[in-house]
Amino acid sequence: MLFGSCFESHGPEVTVAARSKMAEYLASIFGTEKDKVNCSFYFKIGACRHGDRCSRLHNKPTFSQTIALLNIYRNPQNSAQSADGLNCAVSDVEMQEHYDEFFEEVFTEMEEKYGEVEEMNVCDNLGDHLVGNVYVKFRREEDAEKAVIDLNNRWFNAQPIHAELSPVTDFREACCRQYEMGECTRGGFCNFMHLKPISRELRRELYGRRRKGRHRSRSRSRERRSRSRDRGRGGGGGRDRERRRSRDRERSGRF
Repeated sequence: MLFGSCFESHGPEVTVAARSKMAEYLASIFGTEKDKVNCSFYFKIGACRHGDRCSRLHNKPTFSQTIALLNIYRNPQNSAQSADGLNCAVSDVEMQEHYDEFFEEVFTEMEEKYGEVEEMNVCDNLGDHLVGNVYVKFRREEDAEKAVIDLNNRWFNAQPIHAELSPVTDFREACCRQYEMGECTRGGFCNFMHLKPISRELRRELYGRRRKGRHRSRSRSRERRSRSRDRGRGGGGGRDRERRRSRDRERSGRF
């Protein structure tokens, strides 16, 4: 009887301790390879190649600083084709100019309409679940929520925008380290982010606004970069290219 009473008194304590240890263990493996319930890829990069068919759970966040704009960027080197199906050559210089313009337009739109942007990244992967994804990390979760609600009712490049809150907060964990070192053997179909860099000039321009005063007009910065390119190339071709880009934007229906 004495043994029984001792057993009964220690039993609940042992159970609570065991549950506590189990809870700590589950928390420590959440979103990792050891987690057999939750998808580690979705937790790290906010996307999974299996999509809705994944055998593990995709826990979509109800609040986050980061939003994902799915499949919004189109790399002209991947999509440029002539009428007969042959690839059209797009130079590296033209591609970088196209990308910088896209990046600036989206970044500026996010800051002017929704709130301060801490970080913005664009995937250059080719897999369907990552191709053209843009991740915008706002300073405030409220701004991210407001952006998702509004952007899902807007269009970009004549296509409806699909925006969602993303679990990604640390892009160092989401990036492919081999790609950053130029050693990724999976190429564009890697399941980790291959982030496309912007030019140094544009990075200074966009992220330097915090020191010089944000919300500088988009047209002034573009004119400045256009004049810089004109001086570097010795001619007025930059103005013609800017006019052509303006006409292209009007036809395509940007933001």
